[in-house]
Amino acid sequence: MNARRKQKIEFGDFQTPDNLAQSVCTKLSALGISPDVVIEPTCGIGTFVLVAVSTFPSVREIHGFEVNDSHLSKLRERLSAARNSDKIKLTQADFFATDWKKMLRSLSGSVLVLGNFPWVTNATQGVIGGGNLPEKSNFLKQNGFDAINGKANFDISEWMLLEVLRWFSGRSGDIAMLVKTAVARKVLAHAERQKLPIREASIFSIDAKKDFNASVEACLLVIRISENPTDAIYDYSIFESMSDTHGRRVGHRDGLTVGDLDAFESSSFLLGECPQKWRSGVKHDASSVMELTRTAQGLINGLGELVDIEMDYLFPLLKGSDIGSGKPWREKFVVVTQHFVGERTGGIRENSPKTWEYLEAHATILDARSSTIYKKNPRFSIFGIGDYAFRHWRIAICGLYKSLKFRLVGPIENKPVMFDDTVYYLSFNTESEAQEALDLLISEPSLRLLSSLIFWDEKRPIKTGILNVVDWSRLGKKPKQLPQIEMDFLNRSSGRTEAHR
Repeated sequence: MNARRKQKIEFGDFQTPDNLAQSVCTKLSALGISPDVVIEPTCGIGTFVLVAVSTFPSVREIHGFEVNDSHLSKLRERLSAARNSDKIKLTQADFFATDWKKMLRSLSGSVLVLGNFPWVTNATQGVIGGGNLPEKSNFLKQNGFDAINGKANFDISEWMLLEVLRWFSGRSGDIAMLVKTAVARKVLAHAERQKLPIREASIFSIDAKKDFNASVEACLLVIRISENPTDAIYDYSIFESMSDTHGRRVGHRDGLTVGDLDAFESSSFLLGECPQKWRSGVKHDASSVMELTRTAQGLINGLGELVDIEMDYLFPLLKGSDIGSGKPWREKFVVVTQHFVGERTGGIRENSPKTWEYLEAHATILDARSSTIYKKNPRFSIFGIGDYAFRHWRIAICGLYKSLKFRLVGPIENKPVMFDDTVYYLSFNTESEAQEALDLLISEPSLRLLSSLIFWDEKRPIKTGILNVVDWSRLGKKPKQLPQIEMDFLNRSSGRTEAHR
């Protein structure tokens, strides 16, 4: 990686276009924000600095800070042609090494912190060897298991925004920052947990692809802070664009982030504990070996090899894309080496010697699976398995798709169907049990509650944490199904799909 590209990644260097900066400042002015002082902590080549000085007539001074000296040199050149440039003060400074609280104490009047923090995660910094990071601290209070599963990974802008909120301890002020939408929500949730004195907040969606050539959901996050903690209000509004004047109310209820408070409140009587825990599909991290496709020639694995093994440990497989798109079974199978997590796998050698021989022949791939969960369990282990995985009927949904499309799945070739780990499902012994649960699950109140808790801009919008808090069993009678929700189920033997509406 060349030095220029490494620097761009390390510092999340997405310079704000002039027209976007102008739209942001115009929106802030329309919201009644009229600062005496503007601070741009990572000003880059100064787009926000230059737009702010011409947009806010009340501003007395603008402070631009930037760690990159070449950016500051370009900004100084631009200042020569700018009006009111005498109000602008530039400083070369590292965000993570600056005493910002001391700096704020030296300022009088209303303060606006404005800008565009780096769009990069601490994990990415680790990959490229970047040093643009805060000192290590468990600021989100993650436990060890969460860290192993990647939940301790965070956007640098998340840490920086929380730091900015701390600057305003005991004084009022405003923050307006371009960030990933997911980061904005996390920051607002954290602010509520910490009881920070936010009196108003809004999220305005932007087109990151057009403005930054970045394939990510992004927004302008506006936070207005009170000096009095008793003024705190943690509900906020999300707008589809900066021109949208009718946003939807968002907030936190019962420990949940709610994407539509109006919908939530009308169906919150279903909030509780799901009658059955939603499970993830099989996790094996070796699809080239563990997943096979039946062809005219026989079973073929992902390496293109013809495979001759017993059927004892083979089960029909539906991938997340199959569930999400409503596709029929595509003659795919997965090798299921255990009936429960931690079960000894040595019995495969006696019960199905050809299967054991196949696994041993590909041990280089299977033994190289890096996660610690494989290293601490029997050889050739898998996860996402238990007695629930062997019931013949299930309701499934793909977590990656942006629709609440549930699918009723029956057995194929008299075996329960397995899923990959992008699929969540409930399992039942009989078709009638599964159909009864599905009817309740797709009722209008149930779907309304689920929809109010889902943020569709996320990479995996549907999560077990959301599915598991909807107690659809509280519906006393069989409700009317919504016509636009389609449920498919696989024919018991042929794999054909039938639609239920």
